Amino acid sequence: MPLDLPLGSRILTAAVSGPSQPTPKRRPHSIRRTSTLDIDWPKGMSESARVRGDARDLLTGSSDSHVRVLNQGWIEVHIGPERVYESLSTAPEHTSLQRVVGVPRSQASRKIVAQLVPEESYEGSPLFLLLDDLPGIYLASGEVMLEWSSVKQLKSVSGVREQMPRDVCAGYERSSSAFLPDGSGAATHQVQAVQELTRADDQQAWHTLQPEIVVASMRRSRRIDVWLDGELHIDAFFQDSCMTPSGVRVGVHEYTLRVVADPSSGEILLIDADPRILPFDECPGAAKNIDRILGMHLHDLRSVVPRTLSGTIGCTHLNDMLRSLTDVPGLVQEMSEEPSAI
Repeated sequence: MPLDLPLGSRILTAAVSGPSQPTPKRRPHSIRRTSTLDIDWPKGMSESARVRGDARDLLTGSSDSHVRVLNQGWIEVHIGPERVYESLSTAPEHTSLQRVVGVPRSQASRKIVAQLVPEESYEGSPLFLLLDDLPGIYLASGEVMLEWSSVKQLKSVSGVREQMPRDVCAGYERSSSAFLPDGSGAATHQVQAVQELTRADDQQAWHTLQPEIVVASMRRSRRIDVWLDGELHIDAFFQDSCMTPSGVRVGVHEYTLRVVADPSSGEILLIDADPRILPFDECPGAAKNIDRILGMHLHDLRSVVPRTLSGTIGCTHLNDMLRSLTDVPGLVQEMSEEPSAI
């Protein structure tokens, strides 16, 4: 029987702000990109994983009711227990992606996938964001096992986690609270209950989400709002969350991000990350280091962030959030092609 650990019994770090209001009202004359990837195991957690993703770019004109869908993407992937891609379907369809079917996930890197769909990569399309995010959701989905395992299984997990690499990120720094005194990995993370992504007063706030059902599952959610007001402004939200056996959705990783950039060059003039939910006390420290990308250009972030914020000065999930901003210049271009903004 799964161990449904009460949220109130989990010790929370004071270094995070707590769950955010994930979805502000849409601004006039703005673009909102939203994406979700949902992973579950229809035949049980020892069998194949299924990942379903949706992403959309929505232009808002002079009022909330003046909207236009500019671009969207869809993906469904099945990954076998041996971490081999069993099937991959997308919309728009790309037959080139079938080259990763039957290939171990470790050999279908982000770089290889990007080479298979160069036009999607160049445009920074919604579909490309979903493809680029596949390694991230699969990595984060280990939390589902922690939430849905029995006490006996958790002890087994801790033994396995003893082999986890150290110093790969701020949260897994060698002396981190992520590791128990015996060197094994901590099996309880600092998760927090989170609210729904959608807004009751705005049916267009997000694309259509997968139904909420109480099964072992995880969701990666992104929202990127972009608008021009003298400078280029970005307000972004990132969250990994999973369903618990009691039917409560809990956040595992959550950040909000505010960026101001030069609208012509994309040079980053201001950047601020707010850690909202993170599993270990040490994780939020990575947010203090993102000023290292000040002066860099948005269109370079997918390549420079892994080099600039590597190892214990970075956070895998914050880095993924920063990498996704590479696509913002493309969103600005879409907005400029709609001069009247509807």
